[in-house]
Amino acid sequence: MPFGIIHPSIFCAAVLLLNLAPGPDTAYIVGRSVSQGRRAGIFSALGVSLGCCVHTLFCALGLTALLAASANAFTVVRFGGAIYLAWLGWRMIRRARPMETTTAHQAPPAVTQPLRGLVAFGFVTNVLNPKVILFFLSFFPQFVATNSTQKPAAFFVLGLVFVGMSTVHNSSVAWLAGSITQRLRRAPRAKVWLERSVGAAFIALGIRLVMGRWGPQA
Repeated sequence: MPFGIIHPSIFCAAVLLLNLAPGPDTAYIVGRSVSQGRRAGIFSALGVSLGCCVHTLFCALGLTALLAASANAFTVVRFGGAIYLAWLGWRMIRRARPMETTTAHQAPPAVTQPLRGLVAFGFVTNVLNPKVILFFLSFFPQFVATNSTQKPAAFFVLGLVFVGMSTVHNSSVAWLAGSITQRLRRAPRAKVWLERSVGAAFIALGIRLVMGRWGPQA
């Protein structure tokens, strides 16, 4: 393999498993798809992918290892991500309102968000996700030969593979969640409870980030 990359099939399998495991990124994408539709979910997925590009660059430059080695810096990221997720969840719960006056010929107004804002929120959600930081730090070096003279290029290529696979998965999740939500438009109360459930999941994820063992020694 070029740049000293080894066991690419195992790497792809690990990336697939990470994507399938529920986490802040998936919760954010599902939340946006539920509250604003498939288009919003897909743009949120693009924001998450941009965040992965930052992790890729950091990994190639060795900054990820420095961050994980610093307990104080890692704690700041962990608590920042937790607060951010809890804030998103609280906003979603507050915005979920039953539309008592909606008639059979009127669809409840959707909560809109500029596309640029959706991408930005997805970006921040991913950058502040400790699970992604630890994944890049723990797994990427295992798939680069120790005698490789082009380690930064190898990390960059692995990162591109990660971003590509994650984008496909997250966009599929956004499309599916948005499609399910469309079917709930005739049942506004069901959609409200779905939005509240997703918002509560955001808050639960934030608590998990604070209480869980996400530090460098985990």
